[in-house]
Amino acid sequence: MVKAVGPQGHGAQGSALAEPLTMPPAGRVAAYVGLLLLGAVVGAAGALVQSAWVPAGVLLALLGAVGLFRGGAYAMGTRAGAVAPAAGWMISVILLTATRPEGDFLFAAGVVSYLFLLGGMAVAVMCATLGPGRQPNDPGARLAK
Repeated sequence: MVKAVGPQGHGAQGSALAEPLTMPPAGRVAAYVGLLLLGAVVGAAGALVQSAWVPAGVLLALLGAVGLFRGGAYAMGTRAGAVAPAAGWMISVILLTATRPEGDFLFAAGVVSYLFLLGGMAVAVMCATLGPGRQPNDPGARLAK
């Protein structure tokens, strides 16, 4: 049997794109679902807090979102760990922006509400982008910095 040798003389692992798709373990799927639900709770709590304490409430709501998104990314070790709670956050916030038939609404048309909505989306994108990516295990591959 012939073993494939990489450019550095080490055994070639192959690209992750060439591997067949497999279902992740059930524990990992449950963790992502938990992060999604936790993101929805943080989004709903942030929607209530941001209008209650005008200058500090929006900062507290956005800091809670940042903590959840970054914590999810590092807990799972992937960028998807930040995307799952961000998706839950966005779903809950978008559902809360709709008016009810009675005329009630949660978000007033003001700078603070828009700062919370747009700031939360920007934070979600930043945390998902800066989350830890997959690093190759082969010593002949690029350095993990």
